[in-house]
Amino acid sequence: MLTFKSSSLLFILSLAICGLLVYVFSISCWWFIIPVFLFKAAIIYGSATIQSNFYLKAYNSASTTEKKIAITFDDGPNPLYTQKILSILTEYQAKATFFLIGKNIDGNEHILNEIYNQGHLIGGHSFNHGFFIDFKSVNGFIEEINQTNHLIETTIGKRPRLFRPPYGVTTPNIASAVKKLKQDVIGWNVRSLDTTNDSTEIVYNRVITQLKPGSIVLFHDTSDKTVEVLKQTLNFAEENGFKIVNVDELLKIQAYE
Repeated sequence: MLTFKSSSLLFILSLAICGLLVYVFSISCWWFIIPVFLFKAAIIYGSATIQSNFYLKAYNSASTTEKKIAITFDDGPNPLYTQKILSILTEYQAKATFFLIGKNIDGNEHILNEIYNQGHLIGGHSFNHGFFIDFKSVNGFIEEINQTNHLIETTIGKRPRLFRPPYGVTTPNIASAVKKLKQDVIGWNVRSLDTTNDSTEIVYNRVITQLKPGSIVLFHDTSDKTVEVLKQTLNFAEENGFKIVNVDELLKIQAYE
């Protein structure tokens, strides 16, 4: 598997080979562009693709033949949509994991208690979820994670071990922060893209065509479209023998410290 460490070593080796060829055979220095381009491409792909495990280990699915899947929601708590989703989950007796943005917790603590008391899991999703959050230092990420986890712990009495990076983007600084805080990073292998302008039908079909034993599905509890797609997905799961479980059960990890 290509990682940041192995990519860096290959990059250095490629530069050394190019330098040797320039010195011995007087080839054009333009050849240096190739390893530079490939290394930058690897960096971009690895940062944007959480499933690559480029900078850190992320749990993106479970290796199992059992028809168990996990459903997750990002960007809550939302005073309107989170509670709608909780009602649907209760109706279908399904469990889910909610990755919360810290700044959204103030004034919505009752929603956290509902989530927890109904047997769902709560994880962190940074405090601000800002557009430029990926440029933060290691200490900046530690503060983002700790702020959110403190608010969650104050509300439900348990401190999360589960963290999902904003936008699913990873960096060396995020990797260092989650390692220091002993957080388990949860990714996904089924991305609904429910925040796009795609229709409910398109989002639903995108989800069900990718479902398989061990899948982790990414939704956002921020729109009526997701509410409708969730209903349809749970119907599909029920009709096709899938059991919806929490990510700690699916991945056999601990959700709280």
